[in-house]
Amino acid sequence: MKKLSLLLCFFFVVTSLSFAQTKEELEAQKAEKQAEADKYQAEANALQAQIDALPGWRTGAFGVIGGSISNFNNWYAQGAPNNSSGNIGFTLNGFANKIEDKYFWRNALNLNLNWVKLDDKDNPDDDDSFQPTTDVFNLTSLYGRRLNEKWAASGLVEYRTTILNNFNNPGYLDVGVGFTWTPTNNLVVVIHPLNYNFVFAENDAIFESSLGAKVVADYTRQLGKINFKSNLSLFQSYESSDLSNWTWINSFSYKLWKAIGVGFDFGLRNNKQEALDYAINTLGDTDATFDNVDNDLQTYWTLGLSYNF
Repeated sequence: MKKLSLLLCFFFVVTSLSFAQTKEELEAQKAEKQAEADKYQAEANALQAQIDALPGWRTGAFGVIGGSISNFNNWYAQGAPNNSSGNIGFTLNGFANKIEDKYFWRNALNLNLNWVKLDDKDNPDDDDSFQPTTDVFNLTSLYGRRLNEKWAASGLVEYRTTILNNFNNPGYLDVGVGFTWTPTNNLVVVIHPLNYNFVFAENDAIFESSLGAKVVADYTRQLGKINFKSNLSLFQSYESSDLSNWTWINSFSYKLWKAIGVGFDFGLRNNKQEALDYAINTLGDTDATFDNVDNDLQTYWTLGLSYNF
Protein backbone atom coordinates (compact mmCIF):
# COMPACT_ATOMS: atom_id res chain seq x y z
CA MET A 1 0.00 0.00 0.00
CA LYS A 2 2.85 2.31 0.87
CA LYS A 3 4.54 1.57 -2.46
CA LEU A 4 1.31 2.31 -4.31
CA SER A 5 0.99 5.67 -2.57
CA LEU A 6 4.56 6.60 -3.46
CA LEU A 7 3.95 5.54 -7.03
CA LEU A 8 0.83 7.71 -7.27
CA CYS A 9 2.64 10.70 -5.79
CA PHE A 10 5.47 10.24 -8.25
CA PHE A 11 2.93 10.04 -11.09
CA PHE A 12 1.23 13.30 -10.05
CA VAL A 13 4.54 15.14 -9.68
CA VAL A 14 5.74 13.98 -13.11
CA THR A 15 2.38 14.90 -14.68
CA SER A 16 2.42 18.36 -13.10
CA LEU A 17 5.95 19.00 -14.27
CA SER A 18 5.10 17.86 -17.78
CA PHE A 19 2.10 20.21 -17.92
CA ALA A 20 4.18 23.07 -16.54
CA GLN A 21 6.86 22.49 -19.11
CA THR A 22 4.26 22.32 -21.87
CA LYS A 23 2.73 25.64 -20.78
CA GLU A 24 6.15 27.32 -20.65
CA GLU A 25 7.01 25.94 -24.07
CA LEU A 26 3.73 27.23 -25.51
CA GLU A 27 4.26 30.65 -23.97
CA ALA A 28 7.77 30.75 -25.42
CA GLN A 29 6.44 29.81 -28.85
CA LYS A 30 3.74 32.47 -28.54
CA ALA A 31 6.31 35.13 -27.63
CA GLU A 32 8.44 34.11 -30.59
CA LYS A 33 5.49 34.30 -33.00
CA GLN A 34 4.41 37.64 -31.52
CA ALA A 35 7.90 39.05 -32.04
CA GLU A 36 7.78 37.89 -35.66
CA ALA A 37 4.33 39.45 -36.11
CA ASP A 38 5.53 42.75 -34.61
CA LYS A 39 8.50 42.71 -36.95
CA TYR A 40 6.32 42.16 -40.02
CA GLN A 41 3.81 44.77 -38.83
CA ALA A 42 6.61 47.32 -38.49
CA GLU A 43 7.78 46.49 -42.00
CA ALA A 44 4.21 46.82 -43.30
CA ASN A 45 3.84 50.21 -41.58
CA ALA A 46 7.10 51.38 -43.15
CA LEU A 47 5.89 50.30 -46.60
CA GLN A 48 2.57 52.06 -46.02
CA ALA A 49 4.44 55.24 -45.10
CA GLN A 50 6.34 55.02 -48.39
CA ILE A 51 3.05 54.50 -50.25
CA ASP A 52 1.51 57.52 -48.50
CA ALA A 53 4.46 59.64 -49.58
CA LEU A 54 3.96 58.83 -53.27
CA PRO A 55 2.25 61.43 -55.49
CA GLY A 56 -1.40 60.97 -56.47
CA TRP A 57 -4.88 60.76 -55.00
CA ARG A 58 -5.63 59.40 -51.54
CA THR A 59 -9.23 58.76 -50.58
CA GLY A 60 -10.91 57.19 -47.60
CA ALA A 61 -13.76 57.39 -45.11
CA PHE A 62 -14.87 55.99 -41.79
CA GLY A 63 -17.93 56.65 -39.67
CA VAL A 64 -20.18 55.68 -36.78
CA ILE A 65 -23.66 54.18 -37.03
CA GLY A 66 -25.94 53.89 -34.00
CA GLY A 67 -29.60 53.15 -33.45
CA SER A 68 -32.26 51.59 -31.24
CA ILE A 69 -36.02 50.96 -31.21
CA SER A 70 -38.39 50.10 -28.37
CA ASN A 71 -42.10 49.46 -27.77
CA PHE A 72 -44.05 49.59 -24.48
CA ASN A 73 -47.60 48.41 -23.77
CA ASN A 74 -49.30 48.99 -20.40
CA TRP A 75 -45.96 49.78 -18.72
CA TYR A 76 -47.66 51.78 -15.97
CA ALA A 77 -44.54 52.77 -14.04
CA GLN A 78 -43.63 55.39 -16.66
CA GLY A 79 -45.43 58.54 -17.69
CA ALA A 80 -46.43 57.20 -21.13
CA PRO A 81 -47.25 53.50 -20.54
CA ASN A 82 -48.04 52.88 -24.22
CA ASN A 83 -45.38 54.18 -26.55
CA SER A 84 -42.89 53.32 -29.25
CA SER A 85 -39.58 55.10 -29.64
CA GLY A 86 -36.57 55.03 -31.87
CA ASN A 87 -33.18 56.60 -32.29
CA ILE A 88 -30.89 56.52 -35.29
CA GLY A 89 -27.76 58.45 -36.14
CA PHE A 90 -24.52 58.33 -38.02
CA THR A 91 -21.30 60.25 -38.57
CA LEU A 92 -19.10 60.29 -41.65
CA ASN A 93 -15.51 61.44 -42.02
CA GLY A 94 -14.31 61.37 -45.61
CA PHE A 95 -11.35 62.78 -47.47
CA ALA A 96 -10.00 63.06 -51.01
CA ASN A 97 -6.45 64.41 -51.17
CA LYS A 98 -4.25 64.91 -54.20
CA ILE A 99 -0.61 65.08 -53.16
CA GLU A 100 2.03 66.06 -55.71
CA ASP A 101 5.64 67.17 -55.49
CA LYS A 102 4.86 70.84 -56.22
CA TYR A 103 1.35 71.21 -54.84
CA PHE A 104 -1.46 69.56 -52.87
CA TRP A 105 -5.25 69.71 -52.85
CA ARG A 106 -6.92 68.42 -49.69
CA ASN A 107 -10.69 67.98 -49.37
CA ALA A 108 -12.53 66.79 -46.26
CA LEU A 109 -16.13 66.20 -45.20
CA ASN A 110 -17.51 65.80 -41.66
CA LEU A 111 -21.18 64.88 -41.29
CA ASN A 112 -23.05 64.03 -38.08
CA LEU A 113 -26.83 63.47 -38.18
CA ASN A 114 -29.21 62.02 -35.58
CA TRP A 115 -32.98 61.54 -35.33
CA VAL A 116 -35.20 60.65 -32.34
CA LYS A 117 -38.82 59.48 -32.34
CA LEU A 118 -41.31 59.15 -29.43
CA ASP A 119 -44.88 58.09 -30.21
CA ASP A 120 -47.27 58.26 -27.25
CA LYS A 121 -50.07 55.94 -28.36
CA ASP A 122 -52.48 57.47 -25.82
CA ASN A 123 -51.99 60.96 -27.23
CA PRO A 124 -53.37 61.28 -30.79
CA ASP A 125 -52.07 64.86 -31.05
CA ASP A 126 -48.38 64.16 -30.38
CA ASP A 127 -45.77 64.24 -33.11
CA ASP A 128 -44.78 60.64 -33.84
CA SER A 129 -42.26 61.42 -36.58
CA PHE A 130 -38.49 61.22 -36.35
CA GLN A 131 -37.13 64.59 -35.18
CA PRO A 132 -33.55 65.68 -35.94
CA THR A 133 -31.43 66.24 -32.83
CA THR A 134 -27.82 66.31 -34.06
CA ASP A 135 -27.04 68.23 -37.22
CA VAL A 136 -23.44 68.95 -38.22
CA PHE A 137 -22.08 69.58 -41.71
CA ASN A 138 -18.53 70.73 -42.43
CA LEU A 139 -16.81 70.79 -45.84
CA THR A 140 -13.29 72.08 -46.48
CA SER A 141 -11.04 72.43 -49.52
CA LEU A 142 -7.40 73.44 -49.16
CA TYR A 143 -5.01 74.11 -52.05
CA GLY A 144 -1.32 74.67 -51.47
CA ARG A 145 1.68 75.47 -53.67
CA ARG A 146 4.84 74.17 -52.05
CA LEU A 147 7.58 76.58 -51.04
CA ASN A 148 9.68 73.77 -49.58
CA GLU A 149 9.14 70.32 -48.05
CA LYS A 150 7.21 71.61 -44.99
CA TRP A 151 5.66 74.94 -46.05
CA ALA A 152 3.28 76.01 -48.80
CA ALA A 153 1.42 79.13 -49.88
CA SER A 154 -2.24 78.15 -49.62
CA GLY A 155 -5.86 79.08 -50.07
CA LEU A 156 -8.73 77.64 -48.03
CA VAL A 157 -12.50 77.45 -48.49
CA GLU A 158 -14.52 76.08 -45.55
CA TYR A 159 -18.31 75.84 -45.27
CA ARG A 160 -20.21 74.94 -42.08
CA THR A 161 -23.95 74.73 -41.49
CA THR A 162 -26.85 72.47 -40.52
CA ILE A 163 -28.80 70.61 -43.20
CA LEU A 164 -31.80 69.06 -41.41
CA ASN A 165 -33.01 72.16 -39.59
CA ASN A 166 -32.29 75.81 -40.41
CA PHE A 167 -30.18 75.09 -43.48
CA ASN A 168 -27.75 77.96 -43.99
CA ASN A 169 -29.34 79.82 -41.07
CA PRO A 170 -26.72 80.32 -39.89
CA GLY A 171 -24.17 79.18 -42.42
CA TYR A 172 -20.49 80.07 -42.39
CA LEU A 173 -18.20 80.36 -45.39
CA ASP A 174 -14.53 81.08 -44.77
CA VAL A 175 -12.36 82.16 -47.70
CA GLY A 176 -8.75 83.03 -47.05
CA VAL A 177 -5.10 82.87 -48.05
CA GLY A 178 -1.86 82.39 -46.18
CA PHE A 179 0.45 79.50 -45.45
CA THR A 180 0.15 75.80 -44.60
CA TRP A 181 2.62 73.78 -42.52
CA THR A 182 2.81 70.00 -43.08
CA PRO A 183 5.50 68.63 -40.73
CA THR A 184 4.27 65.03 -41.30
CA ASN A 185 1.91 63.22 -43.66
CA ASN A 186 -0.69 63.12 -40.88
CA LEU A 187 -0.65 66.70 -39.60
CA VAL A 188 -1.81 69.78 -41.53
CA VAL A 189 -1.76 73.24 -39.94
CA VAL A 190 -3.31 76.15 -41.86
CA ILE A 191 -2.34 79.71 -40.87
CA HIS A 192 -4.23 82.32 -42.89
CA PRO A 193 -3.89 85.90 -41.61
CA LEU A 194 -6.17 87.14 -44.40
CA ASN A 195 -9.59 85.47 -44.18
CA TYR A 196 -13.15 86.67 -44.63
CA ASN A 197 -15.87 84.94 -42.62
CA PHE A 198 -19.15 85.18 -44.54
CA VAL A 199 -22.14 84.55 -42.26
CA PHE A 200 -25.54 83.71 -43.80
CA ALA A 201 -28.58 84.15 -41.55
CA GLU A 202 -32.07 85.62 -41.50
CA ASN A 203 -31.25 87.73 -38.44
CA ASP A 204 -28.71 90.28 -39.67
CA ALA A 205 -28.83 92.15 -36.36
CA ILE A 206 -27.00 89.30 -34.60
CA PHE A 207 -25.03 87.50 -37.29
CA GLU A 208 -22.43 89.60 -39.05
CA SER A 209 -19.64 88.81 -41.52
CA SER A 210 -16.14 90.08 -40.78
CA LEU A 211 -12.49 90.02 -41.73
CA GLY A 212 -10.07 88.09 -39.55
CA ALA A 213 -7.50 85.31 -39.23
CA LYS A 214 -8.14 81.61 -39.78
CA VAL A 215 -6.28 78.72 -38.15
CA VAL A 216 -7.05 75.08 -38.92
CA ALA A 217 -5.22 72.08 -37.45
CA ASP A 218 -6.08 68.60 -38.76
CA TYR A 219 -4.51 65.35 -37.59
CA THR A 220 -5.54 62.06 -39.22
CA ARG A 221 -3.88 58.76 -38.34
CA GLN A 222 -4.40 55.02 -38.70
CA LEU A 223 -2.58 52.78 -36.23
CA GLY A 224 -3.39 49.13 -36.82
CA LYS A 225 -7.07 48.72 -35.96
CA ILE A 226 -7.49 52.33 -34.79
CA ASN A 227 -8.63 55.25 -36.95
CA PHE A 228 -8.29 58.69 -35.42
CA LYS A 229 -9.12 62.17 -36.68
CA SER A 230 -8.98 65.50 -34.86
CA ASN A 231 -9.88 68.82 -36.50
CA LEU A 232 -9.74 72.28 -34.94
CA SER A 233 -11.13 75.22 -36.93
CA LEU A 234 -10.72 78.70 -35.43
CA PHE A 235 -11.70 82.14 -36.74
CA GLN A 236 -10.48 85.27 -34.93
CA SER A 237 -12.28 88.39 -36.10
CA TYR A 238 -10.30 91.60 -36.45
CA GLU A 239 -13.46 93.66 -35.84
CA SER A 240 -14.73 92.18 -32.55
CA SER A 241 -14.16 89.09 -30.43
CA ASP A 242 -17.96 88.68 -30.38
CA LEU A 243 -17.74 87.64 -34.04
CA SER A 244 -15.02 85.03 -33.43
CA ASN A 245 -15.75 81.30 -33.22
CA TRP A 246 -14.07 77.90 -33.03
CA THR A 247 -15.08 74.26 -33.50
CA TRP A 248 -13.11 71.16 -32.43
CA ILE A 249 -14.29 67.73 -33.69
CA ASN A 250 -12.69 64.38 -32.78
CA SER A 251 -13.46 60.94 -34.20
CA PHE A 252 -12.21 57.52 -33.07
CA SER A 253 -12.85 54.12 -34.60
CA TYR A 254 -11.59 50.70 -33.41
CA LYS A 255 -11.93 47.78 -35.81
CA LEU A 256 -13.38 44.62 -34.27
CA TRP A 257 -14.09 42.41 -37.27
CA LYS A 258 -13.31 43.15 -40.91
CA ALA A 259 -14.64 46.68 -41.54
CA ILE A 260 -16.93 46.74 -38.47
CA GLY A 261 -15.89 48.23 -35.17
CA VAL A 262 -16.77 50.62 -32.36
CA GLY A 263 -16.73 54.37 -32.96
CA PHE A 264 -16.85 57.44 -30.78
CA ASP A 265 -17.21 61.08 -31.86
CA PHE A 266 -17.28 64.22 -29.77
CA GLY A 267 -17.34 67.87 -30.69
CA LEU A 268 -16.86 71.22 -28.94
CA ARG A 269 -17.83 74.65 -30.19
CA ASN A 270 -17.78 78.25 -29.00
CA ASN A 271 -19.84 80.80 -30.94
CA LYS A 272 -21.20 83.93 -29.23
CA GLN A 273 -23.42 84.89 -32.16
CA GLU A 274 -25.24 81.54 -31.95
CA ALA A 275 -25.58 81.90 -28.16
CA LEU A 276 -27.17 85.34 -28.51
CA ASP A 277 -29.53 84.18 -31.26
CA TYR A 278 -30.63 81.23 -29.07
CA ALA A 279 -31.23 83.49 -26.06
CA ILE A 280 -33.35 86.00 -27.99
CA ASN A 281 -35.25 83.89 -30.53
CA THR A 282 -35.61 80.58 -28.63
CA LEU A 283 -35.63 81.55 -24.94
CA GLY A 284 -37.35 84.88 -25.57
CA ASP A 285 -34.80 86.91 -23.60
CA THR A 286 -35.19 90.30 -25.28
CA ASP A 287 -32.68 91.90 -22.87
CA ALA A 288 -29.85 89.63 -23.98
CA THR A 289 -26.83 91.30 -25.59
CA PHE A 290 -23.29 90.29 -26.50
CA ASP A 291 -22.19 91.73 -23.14
CA ASN A 292 -24.51 89.70 -20.88
CA VAL A 293 -25.38 86.52 -22.82
CA ASP A 294 -24.34 83.17 -21.33
CA ASN A 295 -21.98 81.84 -23.98
CA ASP A 296 -21.86 78.26 -22.72
CA LEU A 297 -19.58 75.73 -24.37
CA GLN A 298 -21.46 73.70 -27.02
CA THR A 299 -20.80 69.95 -26.96
CA TYR A 300 -21.99 66.70 -28.50
CA TRP A 301 -20.91 63.06 -28.54
CA THR A 302 -21.93 59.91 -30.44
CA LEU A 303 -21.14 56.28 -29.60
CA GLY A 304 -22.03 53.29 -31.76
CA LEU A 305 -20.92 50.77 -34.31
CA SER A 306 -18.43 52.03 -36.86
CA TYR A 307 -17.71 51.06 -40.44
CA ASN A 308 -14.50 51.73 -42.35
CA PHE A 309 -15.12 52.38 -46.03
